[in-house]
Amino acid sequence: MPVPGEEATPHPDTSGAEVAFLSRDLFVGGTRHRLAPRFVRFVRLVLAAPDLRWVQGFSAGTDLHVYQDMLARGLLLTSAAGASAPTVAQSAVAGLLALARGFPRIIEAQRRREWHPLSRDGAEPRDLAGQAALVVGTGPIGQEIGRLCRALGLRTVGVRRDAAAGPPPGFEAVAAFADLSEALPRAEWLVLACPLTETTRGLIDAKALALLPRGAHLVNVARGGVAVEADLLAALESGHLAGAFLDVFTAEPLPPDSPFWDLPNVIVSPHSAAASDGLADRVAAVFCENLGRWRRGEALRNLVAGDVAPAPRP
Repeated sequence: MPVPGEEATPHPDTSGAEVAFLSRDLFVGGTRHRLAPRFVRFVRLVLAAPDLRWVQGFSAGTDLHVYQDMLARGLLLTSAAGASAPTVAQSAVAGLLALARGFPRIIEAQRRREWHPLSRDGAEPRDLAGQAALVVGTGPIGQEIGRLCRALGLRTVGVRRDAAAGPPPGFEAVAAFADLSEALPRAEWLVLACPLTETTRGLIDAKALALLPRGAHLVNVARGGVAVEADLLAALESGHLAGAFLDVFTAEPLPPDSPFWDLPNVIVSPHSAAASDGLADRVAAVFCENLGRWRRGEALRNLVAGDVAPAPRP
């Protein structure tokens, strides 16, 4: 992938540099599938640095192929897990509330300039209190989603690798990935907040969706690849799923001809769940904390292992 101006501006000498901070401003303007030229240029600089040992990323997710290239080179890689947790969780719960309170129907009626109370159709919104939210992923984002759901009166069950470790903050109970099929039939709300790994890729397929009770809802603030989109589309069109809030997709930007745009029971969000004017400062704080740990010879926070499913190369 050529980078405009690269020939005229050669890479600087990076000899002696041991640490790199891949800040979020480099990524802005691109997507996971269409990386911004300045982001590509900096990654190339990082990979070419002869003495580099550690790279701090800007996001919680590390499934971009460039991160896999860094790990393959033997570099230490740390994520910014936790920095986006407040806003992603708020977005997820905002989507949940919008679906629960019938906002798609209200907005459609507004477009028609029609006064259409939700009670007119004879199907008033259900009270959230007492309903169950099954949250796949119990990291910082999942825990904050669980906390907010509990504040709304929802019962919260988390899905994590090691259920024997017990419920983390925000959850009343947990289940292992292997026991997902037993948890799905009891969930009115399925919230995806997990990384994309070999375990979670395609986790929510037609079989999993069929196990949800009819009329359940889905919220995805994880990665598009966690849910099989063709199966999700079929469940929404059939009415088995009552609605969905989708912030992520397998192809981004979502193509204009995607059927998701036109579904009346779907809220399409342009991968913006983490957007916040305070995010950059929180990411920088993670880096500064890790930099102090690096200088003191302590273990780094949010060290990334190799169990991620890389996004396709652009």
